[in-house]
Amino acid sequence: MPRTLAARSKKISTDAIVVAALAGSLLVAGSAQAASGPGVPPVPQRPAGTITSPTGVNERMYPSTDSAVRGTFGRGAKIGLRCKVHAQSVGGNDVWYMLRTRPTWVAAAYVGNVSAVPLCKEVNRGTLEDSPATRAAMG
Repeated sequence: MPRTLAARSKKISTDAIVVAALAGSLLVAGSAQAASGPGVPPVPQRPAGTITSPTGVNERMYPSTDSAVRGTFGRGAKIGLRCKVHAQSVGGNDVWYMLRTRPTWVAAAYVGNVSAVPLCKEVNRGTLEDSPATRAAMG
């Protein structure tokens, strides 16, 4: 005979509680597996790329080779990308990428293996890009 608990004048079987708890844990486990199983679209990854230039690439303050150099990346470096703009053409490619971690730019001509990168006008601006110069570059 199952034991019972009194809760607000209703009797609940402890066996029913155990069954409900097991069913809940199976539902949670099943939904976690379903989120990563076949037929489920993958979670979109943040845009990234790899430096392909043999000599590396300059990280610039604005999307132009006339802009001040703020750093460099060597060949093979993996970089996170926030968004892209069309600006000065470099080697026939007029796309420049804003880095994910700071408001500086690299020429797309030197970046390969890039996942989909949104246009900068389509990206929510945060404090990282909240400078007059960066806002002007982003449009």
